[in-house]
Amino acid sequence: MRIVAFIAILAMGFMLLYSTSGLPELFDPDSPASTHVSARYIEKSVEETGSVNFVNAVSTGYRVYDALGKVAVIFTAGLAAALIVRPYSRKGKK
Repeated sequence: MRIVAFIAILAMGFMLLYSTSGLPELFDPDSPASTHVSARYIEKSVEETGSVNFVNAVSTGYRVYDALGKVAVIFTAGLAAALIVRPYSRKGKK
């Protein structure tokens, strides 16, 4: 069983390393995020969100559903962990 787990971990590590080879270089000014996305946020954030702060506009205006999804996932994980570690007792058993 340990061999199967070790092979699965190696395969997952290989897939992660292989998939990151297609990402743009770190701090590349010609990456799609630098050429398309950030320019739109800078130009349109004040009129679309009403906030003059870019960070606030992105986090509360454009990414609010993403943040809500993260909160839902964290809440569900916490609830599952609490249910798993709670004391278990059967009725009628002493």
